[in-house]
Amino acid sequence: MANTATRLLNLIMLLQREPNTPASRLAEALDVSVRTVQRYITMLEEMGVPVYAERGSQGGYSLVRGYRMPPLVLSPEEAVAVSLGTSVISGLWGNLFRTTAQSAMSKIANVLPEEQLREVRWAQDSLLTRGLPRANPGVNEPSLEALYQASRRNQQLDIVYQGRGRAQAQTRRIDPYALIYSWGQQYCVAYCHLRGAMRSFRVDRILSLQLLESHFDKPADFDPSLYLSQDADDRPMTRVSLLFCAEYADLARDYACCWDTMETRDDGSLVVEYSTADLDMARCRVMSFAPKAQVLGPPELIEKIQQTAQAVLAQYPLPPEESADTSLTVNAAPPPTKVSRLNS
Repeated sequence: MANTATRLLNLIMLLQREPNTPASRLAEALDVSVRTVQRYITMLEEMGVPVYAERGSQGGYSLVRGYRMPPLVLSPEEAVAVSLGTSVISGLWGNLFRTTAQSAMSKIANVLPEEQLREVRWAQDSLLTRGLPRANPGVNEPSLEALYQASRRNQQLDIVYQGRGRAQAQTRRIDPYALIYSWGQQYCVAYCHLRGAMRSFRVDRILSLQLLESHFDKPADFDPSLYLSQDADDRPMTRVSLLFCAEYADLARDYACCWDTMETRDDGSLVVEYSTADLDMARCRVMSFAPKAQVLGPPELIEKIQQTAQAVLAQYPLPPEESADTSLTVNAAPPPTKVSRLNS
């Protein structure tokens, strides 16, 4: 809920953007009464902010021409948001933004009033973000910096890229449109001249790169978020069904955000379903739940899990007396894999 200080700041910005605004419209924008707006106007005048009123049916409140707020005026909530944002950014992008994020926060803290500083200190101690995948430490920082600069300047690159599952690296010329962070990995979304189409390149698989003198024009309507989300329509999806027995139903509910559907059976067990485009990734996630859930389908996923489980047992064989009466049971389930174009 906005406090008085926040509403006063918002009122000043409203008056800067829209001079001669009636009290009724200001009250609606601030979600307060007209009487409260009039009280705020009096408070601003007492603070030295030059507000005047135009009389008549077309009249309203305005700031004296030429008045501007100081270059940096943040509410306590805004200061907290900036502080938390710089902390997350420095963690996700490593050295690319760590120093600048810390520098920006130092500059902001240097001009913040004590009230905002108290809020920032409280937030840093009390509003923590954990569980985000750490940025891949294998990323070459100079390469990431070069990609960032090339994307900013619309500058073409020649890269030597080691694609997943390929025996040999390839040289490709790319137009770097955007950089993406996803689940601990940084990617470059670029137009690939070798393929004649958009591709995503994992930064840690770029073995070397060279900035070129040539430049490119990025389409004005290119939207990296839309490009990534459209992949769901381009790849075949497979429906995965998992059974959690009653003892582990709460585990399934803990991951409710991961399932498309959840059905509770009379015996307390839970059947969940979701769609995936990558059964290999689904296999990895499923194995993390073993043996607390059973894969009901599809058969191809069950077969992949059986093969993996047998390979694991081959590495860690049971003693003869235990293996004689032990059968391999595959019953595991993963959270669903979010479909993404970030697969290169």
